[in-house]
Amino acid sequence: MKLEVLTRNENKDIQNSIISKIRDLINYKNLEPGDKLPSERMLSDKFEVSRSNVREAIQKLEFYGLLNSIPQSGTFVANIGVVALNGMIEDILRLEKQDFKSLVETRILLELKTASLAATRRTEEDLDQIKEALDAYKEKALSGEEAVQEDLLFHLAIAKASKNSSINTFMLIITPEIIINIEKYHVCSDGLAVSGIKDHQDIYEAIKDQNPALAKEKMKIHFKTLYEYCASNE
Repeated sequence: MKLEVLTRNENKDIQNSIISKIRDLINYKNLEPGDKLPSERMLSDKFEVSRSNVREAIQKLEFYGLLNSIPQSGTFVANIGVVALNGMIEDILRLEKQDFKSLVETRILLELKTASLAATRRTEEDLDQIKEALDAYKEKALSGEEAVQEDLLFHLAIAKASKNSSINTFMLIITPEIIINIEKYHVCSDGLAVSGIKDHQDIYEAIKDQNPALAKEKMKIHFKTLYEYCASNE
């Protein structure tokens, strides 16, 4: 598995501009819930941006429930009134970038639940993927290399094994920003990787044994160790 780290700041202004133009288009054409938007190609030509930029903007609006994309059919205005739609888009455009502490707090809340669910719902294939990520983490940590991405891939494998698509999606959303901040500020990087091997191994074993309570407890211990280490190195 490989995790590509992309900074969303690079295209945030373009994305917000497209979202604003989609809102204006919906208003100008008086589109109602269930009405179809022009194709990605047509929007790309109209807004003079790439189709990938249009696709990202549509996916963001779909994530918030404002648009519905149906394969082979197109993209449609969701079943929401125009006033509410406009208000929600304004809120989306005003959203400030999450601070690192908030991202980590959100991650912890999600991970305690994913560990428990993964222990209950994991398949043998899931277990193999978690083990693969664990081994990659161990290799990097023991060789003295930075293992930030391998660490997060281990946790993403657990999130996938939880079989909760919403939690998995949230993890995928916040993970790139966490990686960027850790690599940018070198948060708790020196020595923590090696000390975290046992934590990861304990979490894996609890999930392997299908013990949800123990998996949650081991994940809690893992984060307690992490923050004690960080506090002592501030």
